[in-house]
Amino acid sequence: MDASWRALPGFVRRELRGGLKGFRIFVACLALGVGTIATVGSVTSAVVGGLARDARTLLGGDIAIRLFYRDLNPEERAYVERSADKIAGFTELRAMARFDRNDGRTLVQLKAVGDAYPLIGKVSLIGGGALADALATRDGIAGAAAQETLAARLGVAIGDVLQIGEARFRINAFLEREPDRAGAGIELGPRVMVAKSALAATGLLQPGGLVEHHTQVLLKPGIDPTVYAEQLQAAFPEAAWRVRNFRQATPAIERFVQRISLFLTLVGLTALLVGGVGVGNAVRAYLDSKTTTIATLKCIGATGGMIFALYFALVMILALLGSAIGVAVGAASPWLVALIAGDDLPTPLAVGIYPLALGQAALFGLLSAAAFSIWPLAKAREVQAAGLFRATVAGGSGRPRGLYVIATGLAVAALAALAIAAAPERKIAVWFVIGAALCFVLFRLAGQGVMAVAKRIHATGPRLRLALGNLHRPGAATPSVVMSLGLGLTVLVTVATIEGNVTRQIGERLPARAPSFFFLDIQPDQVVAFDRLTRETPGVHKVERAPALRGRIVKLNGVPVAQASVAPDVAWALDNERGLTYAAEKPANAKVVAGEWWPTDYAGPPQISFDGRLAAGMGLALGDRMTVNVLGRDVEVKIANLRDVDYQSLGINFAIIFAPGFLERAPHTHIATVYADPPAEGPLLRAVTEAFPNVSGIRVKDALESIAGVLGGIGSAARATSGLTLLAGTLVLVGAIAAGQRRRRQDAVILKVLGATRGDVIGALLLEYGALGLLTAAVASVVGTIAGWAVVTQAMRAEWAFLPATVAIVAILCAALTVALGLVGAWRALGQKAAPVLREA
Repeated sequence: MDASWRALPGFVRRELRGGLKGFRIFVACLALGVGTIATVGSVTSAVVGGLARDARTLLGGDIAIRLFYRDLNPEERAYVERSADKIAGFTELRAMARFDRNDGRTLVQLKAVGDAYPLIGKVSLIGGGALADALATRDGIAGAAAQETLAARLGVAIGDVLQIGEARFRINAFLEREPDRAGAGIELGPRVMVAKSALAATGLLQPGGLVEHHTQVLLKPGIDPTVYAEQLQAAFPEAAWRVRNFRQATPAIERFVQRISLFLTLVGLTALLVGGVGVGNAVRAYLDSKTTTIATLKCIGATGGMIFALYFALVMILALLGSAIGVAVGAASPWLVALIAGDDLPTPLAVGIYPLALGQAALFGLLSAAAFSIWPLAKAREVQAAGLFRATVAGGSGRPRGLYVIATGLAVAALAALAIAAAPERKIAVWFVIGAALCFVLFRLAGQGVMAVAKRIHATGPRLRLALGNLHRPGAATPSVVMSLGLGLTVLVTVATIEGNVTRQIGERLPARAPSFFFLDIQPDQVVAFDRLTRETPGVHKVERAPALRGRIVKLNGVPVAQASVAPDVAWALDNERGLTYAAEKPANAKVVAGEWWPTDYAGPPQISFDGRLAAGMGLALGDRMTVNVLGRDVEVKIANLRDVDYQSLGINFAIIFAPGFLERAPHTHIATVYADPPAEGPLLRAVTEAFPNVSGIRVKDALESIAGVLGGIGSAARATSGLTLLAGTLVLVGAIAAGQRRRRQDAVILKVLGATRGDVIGALLLEYGALGLLTAAVASVVGTIAGWAVVTQAMRAEWAFLPATVAIVAILCAALTVALGLVGAWRALGQKAAPVLREA
């Protein structure tokens, strides 16, 4: 081995003893990006691990069976009991609760539980106590336990009596935690738990009423839950039940967590890529400060390969340091999240160290460091010693030799491959990689464009001429600033415009045309009286009503849905039962886009009108066939026409509308939407619930507020995490300014010697950084707006509105941030004495 190579470890140690000066931004950028990715990965693993650990408790047993409209029949129950060690059951439905003391009314989620409930875990009551005591009947009044939010809605306290349907219940306790509530989704009313034996007295178990019957089963030892669930489905293929084993306890929560995790990971990766620009800047600045050292080494016989190896080893050691800091933060995050937000989670986190998540994050950091440092290191390797001595004036230029170009390409490809391989949804990750590559190219071109335009402008004023010169001169930070701040702002603008459009849909557009109430479970013999009552109520100006029941899509053109090829964005329509209705005449809001509506006197085989977007995602077209299980009976139907369904109208919309002649014979109820003036809403709700105790009224504004609350929380998290990319961009900007500190100092001194005032220099800096910030914000605003439009219109299928105020605020903040950091970085240069700086030059 050559002597210079044998001396390589000694050179690396000496460079490291010099400290982190020049590499602090490098380490900070890597620590920020790696820390974000490691935190997201570790917390996601802890959440999913907690769900898996407590799966049987969250499901309520080894097997959970859900049926609409009916409970298990004797044959089904006998089959289940043969393999069961223990069985428990409960019934859920929506109902109206009334508190006579203040004539208050609210929608509640009524849960009627059997004596064996819960099979696993324990229902915790605020203040302690046993569930059986809270639900016991005393003095002829059944007991109940309710969520504490009921007290806020109705003003009830322990000991007060509620009217639910035709029965009275005394609130004996408030619920603190139920073991099987994970995955319940957005609930539109407080939960009230009662004994199953007391449910019949409410009169709410009407034919066709929307009631869920749940059966939870602990299997005998030795029976595999997954195999048993399949056997159960095979034994009763038309039972129309949903059977889950404990390995599928919380699929909705896991999907939600994985998607949020994917988003946050991609944001973290964006921050890491933005930081990668800072990595490249730091390497270039460090090599710039080591010009004399490198030139000397070359003059005494060091080869270009040894120079590259020396500083690449140094870079990777520091990359390990930055990655280690990020990994340490990620490793501690499950404990921190459990401490801060543990009570708000559906199940306690499985806190621990997750090597896979931490290893992936560290690998992201090391690959990012390699991808962004090989190029500048290779350029320094190629320049001759004399050229390096001249670099203090001229700066390096040119392209490195092919081997290093290939190495850079391989590092970038490995980074992209890791991003795709580590993502739970590969398609989204692929689009992210493509989008990130396009953004890098776009912002690189934008930076070069700014330099080219600045070079061609012939300014007369000294301040403007100085500002333009700073933008395009050799070694200017213009490309780095445009790229780093541009990427961060693009993510911020994208998130802000998406959230702004969603908020607009909920807070502005929808309420202007949304109904006041949804009324559910109207019995067929109540329809005439309900229509008359609502239409005669003062302030009501529109009533829509339709028959309703539920069914599940089980086959597409004869292929079971589990085996069919279905687009991910419509798979939700096959997971659960869907609302069904029938109509002879085309509804007023139905927009047929393919096929024809059937005659009003149609009397042929079953056929349907179907949502066109769902049909496209399921690979269905006009004339194709679908099998729908309705009340335990599989019915094959033909698609007669396709509709464009606007669910955002919040009117009565069904994905599936049957032609007349079939569903009329099935037990069903009606639903209605009522549009009323705000002052009429209270009297309307009282009148309907007094006349029809079995009918539930959902106030649309309450539902929208629940949804807006969830979306608001997600939006806050999205803004906070996307702000990481802006923070990374800020670090890069600080690094770019710090890297040019020596040149700034020399410029300021020379200008002062020539007679320029501090105001002249500050004015030039204001023009330079202000123009740079505004131009970067302009490009980022356009790109971010396009990305936001794509997500809202293509992924979310919602209406788009340009939000100029949001974009303008981001642009102004960007310009202000750039100017502020630029002035702070240059302030020390303005105070330098002339003689020392001139001697150094």
